[in-house]
Amino acid sequence: MSKEKQRREALLYHAKPQPGKIKIVPTKPYSTQRDLALAYSPGVAEPCLEIEKNKDDVYKYTAKGNIVAVISNGTAVLGLGNIGPEASKPVMEGKSLLFKIFADIDGIDIELDTEDVDKFIETVKTIAPTFGGINLEDIKAPEAFEIERRLKEELDIPVMHDDQHGTAIISAAALLNALELTDQKMDEVRIVVSGAGAAAVSCTKLYKAFGAKAENIVMLDSKGVIRSDRDNLSEEKKEFATDRKIDTLEEAMKDADVFIGLSIADIVTPKMLKSMADDPIVFAMANPNPEIAYDLALKTRKDVIMATGRSDHPNQVNNVLGFPFIFRGALDVRATKINEEMKMAAVRALADLTREPVPEQVNIAYDTTRLAFGKEYIIPKPFDPRLITKIPPAVAKAAMESGVAKFPIQDWEKYEEELYQRSGNDNKVVRLMHNRAKLNPKRIVFAEAELLDVLKAAQIVHDEGIAMPILLGHKETIEKLKQELDFDAEVPIIDPRSDETSAMRTKYALKLWEIRKRKGETKYSARVNMGKRNYFGAMMLQEGDADGMISGYSRAYPRVLKPVFEVLGRAKGVKNASTVNIMITERGPLFLADTSININPNAEELAEIAQMTANVAKTFGFEPVMAMLSYANFGSSGHPHAQKVRDAVKILHETNPDLIVDGEIQTDFALSQELCNNNFPFSKISGKKVNTLIFPNLESANITYKLLKGLHEADSIGPIMVGLPRAAHIIQLGASVDEMVNMAAVAVIDAQEREKRRKARMES
Repeated sequence: MSKEKQRREALLYHAKPQPGKIKIVPTKPYSTQRDLALAYSPGVAEPCLEIEKNKDDVYKYTAKGNIVAVISNGTAVLGLGNIGPEASKPVMEGKSLLFKIFADIDGIDIELDTEDVDKFIETVKTIAPTFGGINLEDIKAPEAFEIERRLKEELDIPVMHDDQHGTAIISAAALLNALELTDQKMDEVRIVVSGAGAAAVSCTKLYKAFGAKAENIVMLDSKGVIRSDRDNLSEEKKEFATDRKIDTLEEAMKDADVFIGLSIADIVTPKMLKSMADDPIVFAMANPNPEIAYDLALKTRKDVIMATGRSDHPNQVNNVLGFPFIFRGALDVRATKINEEMKMAAVRALADLTREPVPEQVNIAYDTTRLAFGKEYIIPKPFDPRLITKIPPAVAKAAMESGVAKFPIQDWEKYEEELYQRSGNDNKVVRLMHNRAKLNPKRIVFAEAELLDVLKAAQIVHDEGIAMPILLGHKETIEKLKQELDFDAEVPIIDPRSDETSAMRTKYALKLWEIRKRKGETKYSARVNMGKRNYFGAMMLQEGDADGMISGYSRAYPRVLKPVFEVLGRAKGVKNASTVNIMITERGPLFLADTSININPNAEELAEIAQMTANVAKTFGFEPVMAMLSYANFGSSGHPHAQKVRDAVKILHETNPDLIVDGEIQTDFALSQELCNNNFPFSKISGKKVNTLIFPNLESANITYKLLKGLHEADSIGPIMVGLPRAAHIIQLGASVDEMVNMAAVAVIDAQEREKRRKARMES
């Protein structure tokens, strides 16, 4: 993607459909006059009076305990410098967004128009009663040090300057693990720190807290090695001034064990890296380009353990692993500050988590067979769902043990369950899906590429590296639309009706005739059909000329389904194909089936649909907990409509005893653990959170998913086709660009899974 195009897309993203990235939504009913009377006058007076009597009751009656202020004056915005408060607002909104999606914390961004330290501090102190915590952001050094120090001393709520401590906490966890892998001790290793800003100082202080010796540390700023005989050193730099008679990074790197880079790109040369001690640890964290490129470092030293700030290499030192979860733990015990004990607890929790077995969901997201503690995995991945249940409890316990917690947690099991529920509101399915597709993109046919929205989707999947699009349609029309969209990438454009594709069309027509010559197909009709894009695209998959296909934007579902079935047929052992929609809801992702194909399946067909849907859930890293839905509950009706669901459940229990599935059951009982536990404690799904719903017929499934989408604005991924021998997926008529992008990612993942199975069969 060109810089100009990226610029336009970024501006459009922030401007439309409404400006900004965050909004405030009510958490209480407000539909009746009674609701409004309780929310405001006269009812609101009661909590006001209670809080007047006891200030701590503000946490009981208001949202204070879950609000963090993200405060900056825009003097040190990453990569942009001193751009001022207004210009920093998009960054602060972005930080607020991360607080919400990773830890369910409401971040409110506040930009202050002052570079005066006293005014800044006084303003924050004045507004502090509104917030449960303060996250300081993008404030230049050395002012940042004083601002944080004084606010921590003068306020009774958690305050943290993430630019300082976020990187310190994440990198310290990575360093502990790297040292364990290389059998080295913190108090013995020689450390070189390139950079002397807020992050570098905080990192080095934290390493010292874990045992690093001052005499083993060399820090460099833009002038070279910070030596004790240098003039005009700030107090922060004086702490790390060395007595060694060296001046340059090259000298400092000789025989060093650890390099910490928080400076500028490409300042570490292969020669410097070679001069380091055995098993060097190199954290090159300058963004977007590290102090030494990852590939160059590994080419130079096979024994290096490397981390960067980039997501496209192993061991990303990413602050999102820290700040949301640290504040979550601090808020939940109403900590009066974030102290060293809490930061060190977060470090240990992150380090320990890396050594535990990795959930399959994370392996799937990163397209690996098995992530395991080692040189390429010394820090958890940002998509690891365990972060919210591991880091906040560790921080909360440290706050309690160090005496800064005003609301100690009594029931840790209950607390972890609450944290898990919070993570359900942040549905990472789409991010996981896109990330996984990017690791091994496949050739995806866009069968309706002459249509603007379809071409937009193809452009996005190309630019984002999700897939390699193949565009079907009239070449001249597509080229003109590409120019309008500034889609200048060279991607294949194929017109099934053009003279250029005559040989290909003839070859495909003969193949179709061979497949269907006993089903009414003639050579003539096969050639006519091969001029139609859905037949042509499906045959590209059949012949291995593409890996996946999406279509259906402009045509009714059955019209697209027919050529796909005629060309590809069903997968081996599958009687009926079906579809699954993933609904992104407030309670987490829900897998719904069958939403598009089987009108009134019998018991055997329902069982097959359920089994294939379970496989879809597993493909996306979720253990299926399945409810077979009906209007009846466990034999309450003898009607054949209820009986077939009972029979399907019986089949599944006999053929797949390990599958967590039960029914027939009504939807409300399936979705409410309390209702299910109280009424049907014998059920396999009792006490479990259902994430997969199998409907008794097409009407109920299709209506339900469209109601969720239309009334509750739940995002939908699907329909995902299952039961075919190739990765062909038919989108809904008029699907949005985002929906098509998501379905392209689904097609890529589908193709990836098929490739893995083929390789496994060949190896066996």
